[in-house]
This record gives sequence, C-alpha cells and structure tokens, in this order.
Amino acid sequence: MEYRNVLTTCPYCGTSCALYLQVLDGKVVGTLPVKGHPVSQGALCIKGWNAHGFIHHPDRLTRPLIREKDSFREASWDEAYDLIASKFSALKEEPGPDSMAVLSSAKCTNEENYLLQKFTRAVLGTNNVDHCARL
Repeated sequence: MEYRNVLTTCPYCGTSCALYLQVLDGKVVGTLPVKGHPVSQGALCIKGWNAHGFIHHPDRLTRPLIREKDSFREASWDEAYDLIASKFSALKEEPGPDSMAVLSSAKCTNEENYLLQKFTRAVLGTNNVDHCARL
C-alpha cells in the first residue's frame, strides 16, 4: 500500500500554513509539512501535525440537524439552507438588520473571513461584524 500526499491548507488558524494530508486507502491518516512553503517554511505547529484527527471521528456531524422542540432531526442541505435563509429574512424584517452580529474566526483563512464580512454587510445588511483576534 502506498500513501498519497494531498496538498492543502492547515484548518487550525488563519496563518495558511501548507501541509500534505497523507491518504491511505481513501482515509486521511497523517500530515506532513511542505518544505519551502513561503508561509510555513517546512514547519508545522502541534495543531498542524494533528490536523487530521477530526476527519474520521465518530462524533463528527456529516448532515445538517434541525431542532424540533427538544430534539434534533437530520435534514437535507437544501432544507437546512432554506430554513437559515428564512430565519435571516425574518430577522432583517423585524427587529431589523442591526439586531444581528457576526463573529468570525482566526481558524478561517483571510479569504473566508473576507467573504463572511461581505455576506454580513451585503446580505444581512449590518456592519456588526468582528473578529476573535481582537478579543
């Protein structure tokens, strides 16, 4: 059996270190640093070395859950997105867009954080957006 290395970005912070996911029989089993990468320069922090542990964890959610009274039920992605859109629309109507706020994460890439603030301003209609790095 042979490992296949898949180039990706570490998911643990916004630094954007590069790493290889080691794939064996279709399952991610390890990580390796990317030598010569301009950001990580061939190094990984402890989180980067272990950036694969959650992928196949038995408690990982793989389908959307919708709360109904005191329990959750599995739903399709389309149903979950429709519910989210309807909730956001209702909040924009009453009590209004400034009743909402968004907090982004250092675990996202700069591009993801940019998209989140753009969504917050252009779609939700509020400037109430902040980043956890300021805390």
